[in-house]
Amino acid sequence: MTRRLKKRSKKAGLPPGTLVSIGEAGLGEVGISLMDFDGEHFKEKAIRNIEEAYPFKDSHTVTWINIDGVQNIEIIEKIGTHFGIHPLVLEDIVNTSQRPKMEDFGDYIYIVLKMLYLEKDEVQSEQVSIVLGSNFVVSFQERPGDVFNPVRDRLRNGKGRVRKMGADYLTYTLVDMIVDNYFAILENFGEKIECLEDDLIAKPSPDTLQVIHTLKRELIFLRKSVWPLRELISGLERAESALIADTTPIYLRDVYDHTIQVIDTVESYRDMVSGMLDTYLSSLSNRMNEVMKVLTIIATIFIPITFVAGIYGMNFQNMPELSWPWGYFAALGVMGCIGLAMVVYFKRKGWL
Repeated sequence: MTRRLKKRSKKAGLPPGTLVSIGEAGLGEVGISLMDFDGEHFKEKAIRNIEEAYPFKDSHTVTWINIDGVQNIEIIEKIGTHFGIHPLVLEDIVNTSQRPKMEDFGDYIYIVLKMLYLEKDEVQSEQVSIVLGSNFVVSFQERPGDVFNPVRDRLRNGKGRVRKMGADYLTYTLVDMIVDNYFAILENFGEKIECLEDDLIAKPSPDTLQVIHTLKRELIFLRKSVWPLRELISGLERAESALIADTTPIYLRDVYDHTIQVIDTVESYRDMVSGMLDTYLSSLSNRMNEVMKVLTIIATIFIPITFVAGIYGMNFQNMPELSWPWGYFAALGVMGCIGLAMVVYFKRKGWL
């Protein structure tokens, strides 16, 4: 969990609206890509200077500007100035520890949510900020690489509704891709939990306990990222904004249903992992009880045998068996019979 915490103390004492990036440093240059389209035309290009995107603000087509990297404060400020984005929104964009939320500013809608993906079998999180305007969508990511490639392919090939609809439908599509990717993350969790259950029953070990704690910690982080989405999608669905067409809420309702499924699955997995911790402790207790049971039975069998050996180890002169030629073998036989009789008795009682 510590590696996911952002150093918000960097902003302590600064005026509201001051842009300070608290994400990971040294992520390379900022990458800017632009897609401009309508039902008949499509244009795509990589932008070196953000000024190249300025003419698309007032175009009659829909424009998607995607920015990979928010550590360049100058670029963020230029975008905010030209597209009329409030300084507090820009502050939230570069502050990559935001809680998922939606805010309606009239001329545009600001959306922030967490994009999750697997890296070396570990869940990684990245903040994605989306600004929805009347004919443009500006998305901000912490680093290159995302889950939006299927959307880009649909735009390039003209498949589906996305090129025939407005900027609000494009925003829905981006949010839907992020939410759908949560199911892939949950499938990975499901496989881990299934394997962990088998190990827990077969042979629990301290490594198993470490895996349980890791899963529990990651599920808490996943819940923190997913739970606010319910309020976010619901707010978009109910928003009385001219930026969202009357045909879009039905699609947002579908994303809302997916969000509920994700939340329910996360809660189920959390309960299962918490139950695994109790199962692990119970399993260790049972194993310890079995060990103590075996040791107790062995000690119980040897108590009467030790008693017989102790009696004949006193070496009194007048003990009659000491001068008997078969005394030694008789004593061993008596001790063996006692031990055998106790084993038979324990088996009949079901203790062995």
